[in-house]
Amino acid sequence: MTTANLYSEAEQLEQKLHNACLDTRLALQPSVSKVVDRMRRQGVHVPSRLRRLDAALCEDAMEARFDNMPV
Repeated sequence: MTTANLYSEAEQLEQKLHNACLDTRLALQPSVSKVVDRMRRQGVHVPSRLRRLDAALCEDAMEARFDNMPV
């Protein structure tokens, strides 16, 4: 995948996530993480906003897993 394609895919995901509900954010989290991972593996600069978005989505996913754990 070319650099332009990776940036384009990342921008499309960002647009889908803009003002998205938690369920949508959780559903798109793996896609964002995959794009960031592909960018890193190909040596492409990962914008800080995309790194922050990925971190926030991962945090949302972790919190969602623990919300359903019995105490």
